[in-house]
Amino acid sequence: MRKILSCEFNLDTACVELRLADGTVLSIDCTAVESEVANSMYQRSELDWLIYNDPLAYAKLILDGDPVRYLKVAADSRWSEFDFK
Repeated sequence: MRKILSCEFNLDTACVELRLADGTVLSIDCTAVESEVANSMYQRSELDWLIYNDPLAYAKLILDGDPVRYLKVAADSRWSEFDFK
């Protein structure tokens, strides 16, 4: 990935916005990502936590990682210890 100068969540557009050293601006539509990769409220919660607390990690996960696999491991295992029945 090219050098990132800034990364932040824009609440008005619901996008994580990155500015790269070469002048490129990337905008990740978080609502669209959630619709594509999150299958439960727990997975959406995991993505929301990243968006608000570590937008750079969120951007790297979406651009370079495997968000579906990450969510299966992180969100599903974290919430499996609770029995909501």
